[in-house]
Amino acid sequence: MDRPSNPSDRRRSERVMLQMKVTVIAEDTQRHARREEALTQVVNAHGGLLKMKMDVQLGQPMLLVNPQNQAEQKCRVIRVDDTASEYFSVAFEFDAPNPKFWPVVFPPADWKAPSP
Repeated sequence: MDRPSNPSDRRRSERVMLQMKVTVIAEDTQRHARREEALTQVVNAHGGLLKMKMDVQLGQPMLLVNPQNQAEQKCRVIRVDDTASEYFSVAFEFDAPNPKFWPVVFPPADWKAPSP
């Protein structure tokens, strides 16, 4: 298996294609708390990528809620792409790695959070 030669191109944890609904709670541009059901595209222990209608900004904090178990995870926006007329493609990063937030039965070995 070829590894990227540039260390900055390496992922901190393996990405998994996973489409699942999550509830996103974030402030809109008028600073009102909004709740939206979004759909993940790709996830990993450190965050992921989702499709959502709400317009969010780079660095903006969000709260994700897993509707299957009501688990909550704080995160922040790290990239926003306007890829479709109805949706934004939003990359997010967890405040702390949390591989157990996702319903992945056999997570890759590198999904373990480092010991303190």
